[in-house]
Amino acid sequence: MVEYRVKDLGLANQGLLKIEWAERHMPVLMKLREESAVGKELKGLTIGAVLHVTKETAVLVKALINAGADVWIAGSNPLSTQDDVAAALVKCGVNVFAWRGESSEEYYWCIRRVAEASPDIVIDDGADLHVILHKDYVDVASKIIGGTEETTTGVSRLKALEEAGLLKYPVIAVNNAYTKYLFDNRYGTGQSTFDGVLRATNILIAGKVVVVAGYGWVGKGIALRARGLGARRVIVTEVNPIRALEAVFDGFEVMPMTEAAKLGDVFITATGNIKAIRREHLESMRDGAILANAGHFNVEIWIPDLESLARSKRRIREYVEEYTLIDGRKLYLLADGRLVNLAAAEGHPSEVMDMSFANQFLAIKYLRENRSRVPVKVHNQPMELDYLIAKLKLETMGITIDELTSEQREYMKSWSYGT
Repeated sequence: MVEYRVKDLGLANQGLLKIEWAERHMPVLMKLREESAVGKELKGLTIGAVLHVTKETAVLVKALINAGADVWIAGSNPLSTQDDVAAALVKCGVNVFAWRGESSEEYYWCIRRVAEASPDIVIDDGADLHVILHKDYVDVASKIIGGTEETTTGVSRLKALEEAGLLKYPVIAVNNAYTKYLFDNRYGTGQSTFDGVLRATNILIAGKVVVVAGYGWVGKGIALRARGLGARRVIVTEVNPIRALEAVFDGFEVMPMTEAAKLGDVFITATGNIKAIRREHLESMRDGAILANAGHFNVEIWIPDLESLARSKRRIREYVEEYTLIDGRKLYLLADGRLVNLAAAEGHPSEVMDMSFANQFLAIKYLRENRSRVPVKVHNQPMELDYLIAKLKLETMGITIDELTSEQREYMKSWSYGT
C-alpha cells in the first residue's frame, strides 16, 4: 500500500510525460537502471530520500524501484516540488510526501514521515533528513547502513556531526565527486540560476552589473553565465583569499560586498552561509536592485533586515516581492530568497543531473555491497565510480578518447626513468 500526500493525483499523467522527457536526456542513469533491474540489486532495501522532487529526481527514484528498492521521498525545499511529478511518482509505486508551497511545519512533517519509514539507506540534499534522524530518531539512525549527501551545505553539516563524534552511519559525499560538482554545481547551477531569474523578471542581463556572492563552483558557474549573457560588469565578493584570487585571474572584479552593494543591478548569493547580504548592504543598494539566491537555504539574503527596512511590500510578479524602503527606494526579492533556479524555474537541465544522479545510484549500490565494511565517517565517492560515470557519459555523447599504451603505463608506474 503506497502512502502519500501530494497536491493533486490528477496531475500524474502530465508528470509522467515530464519524466519521459528527462529519461530521454539522462542516458547514463538509464543504462545503470537497465543493468540493475535484471538482478534486482537493491531488493529488500527501504530507501528514504529528501530531494528536490523534479522530473530528474523521478528518473533516479524509478531506477531505485526498478532495482527492487522500496522508496519513501519528501521534498528538500518547500518551493522546489513539481506537483505533477510528485503525483506521477505515487502512480509509480513510490511513497511521496511533497507539494509546492509547504509551510515550515509541513516541510518538516514530510521529512519525519520518511524518517518514520525506518530506511536502510538515506539520500539527502541539504542534510535535513540526516540531522532529524540524528536528533529525533536515534534508534532508526543506529540501524542505517549508510547515506549519501548531494550538496555542499549538507556535506558541511555532516562533517560537523562527524567532528562532534555524533555521526551514526557512513555517508558518501556525492557532492564531492568530480562528475558532480564540476558539472552540476558549475554548469547546471550557472544556467538554471539565470533561467530562474529570467522567468521571474524577464529582465535583460546584457548591460547590467551583476554581483555574485561566493566563488565556489556554484559561484563560478553563475559568474561565467552572467558574462556570457552580456553583463556589463561581473563583480565577485569572497571571504576566501584563494577563491578571490582565482576570480581575479578568471577576469572578474573582486571587492567587498559593502562596495559592490552600491554598484549592482542584480545580486545573486552562492556562499552557503548566513547573511551574505544584510542590513548595511541593503541600505546602500541602488533603487531597483534585484536580489536572488542560489544557495541551499534562504538565509543568505537576510530577509528580517529587508523587512525591517521596508515601509511596505507587495507581490508584483509571481516570484517577485517588491520592498519599498523608508527612503522610497525599491528592492526586489525573488522567490522568497529560496533557490531561485528551483522555485522560479525547473532546476538543472536533465543532461547534467544525469551524472549527479548516476553518482547517487552507484553510491547506494556501493553502500549495499560493502555493508559493515565502510567506516562511520563522511567519505568521498570512490574514484573508480567517478571514472565510470565520466566514461559512460562520453560514450553516450559519441566521444572517444585515447588510452595509455602498455609502455606509457609502465612509465607512469616507474621511478627509474629520468631525463
